[in-house]
Amino acid sequence: MAALGWLLSRKRSATARSVLAGEASAEAARKSAQESDETSAPVEPETPEQPEPEFPVAGDEKAAAFFDLDNTVMQGAAMFHFGRGLYKRHFFGKRDLLRFAWQQAYFRLAGTEDPEHIQDARDSVLSIVKGHRVSELMSIGEEIYDEYMAERIWPGTRALAQAHLDAGQKVWLVTAAPVETATIIARRLGLTGALGTVAESVGGVYTGKLVGELLHGPAKAEAVRALASAEGLDLSRCAAYSDSHNDIPMLSIVGHPYAVNPDGRLHKHAREHGWRLRDYRTGRKAAKVGIPAAAAVGALAGGAAAAVALHRRRR
Repeated sequence: MAALGWLLSRKRSATARSVLAGEASAEAARKSAQESDETSAPVEPETPEQPEPEFPVAGDEKAAAFFDLDNTVMQGAAMFHFGRGLYKRHFFGKRDLLRFAWQQAYFRLAGTEDPEHIQDARDSVLSIVKGHRVSELMSIGEEIYDEYMAERIWPGTRALAQAHLDAGQKVWLVTAAPVETATIIARRLGLTGALGTVAESVGGVYTGKLVGELLHGPAKAEAVRALASAEGLDLSRCAAYSDSHNDIPMLSIVGHPYAVNPDGRLHKHAREHGWRLRDYRTGRKAAKVGIPAAAAVGALAGGAAAAVALHRRRR
């Protein structure tokens, strides 16, 4: 018992000493701060951090900006909205609509892009537009933009694009959506133009085939390189904007990459590489609409003019 009493006494004594030490330290800190305020010499002001260089650089003719479309410039997938318009106009039936919905759900759940899955989606849609005139799809595209797309443009991204335009730079959309659909959107937004998937047409009528493949992933980077070469651009002075990790190849070839409304993998990559981040979403993050959905409702309408030009270059 005596030993227990001694231990308890020591414990109380240690606790009391700790409290006393803490109180004394706090008091000494407060007193020291007061004395420092009264007697210390004036402190030299800290050198302010240098502001970031102005960007985009006005008048830089070697620079341009490249914007992904889906969930970067426009909320959701442009081709999903285009598909709604085609369904409304009886281009395809409920069976096709259900298949497209399944393909979209598969991508969102799996989070990966199986080549055979994309191939099936692409072929099914190309068969839908086969035999339709390019001019018909262009006219419908104008209507669908007004019906479903105009109110889904992200104001923040639109302002970024306008900053490049105000600096005298060209601004291009780069998307897996049909080049004609992308061109309509670019024109409506006052942008320079668009890089998109090109579908083959003969005599102004779709054949049901693509010229090459979908403009997706590494293909976007190749398209930007080709355009930069043709335009005499310096990619190290150009900017690119996207929400998707699939566009890391495109973002990696420019000097000013931006992750806009990024998915998880792109956000992580951007943090690791010091890329700039912009997020214009509010509340819960917008669901990512994947490329198979874009293919499913329309990697369909490439431009007749673009296809002809490409064939001429290959000859």
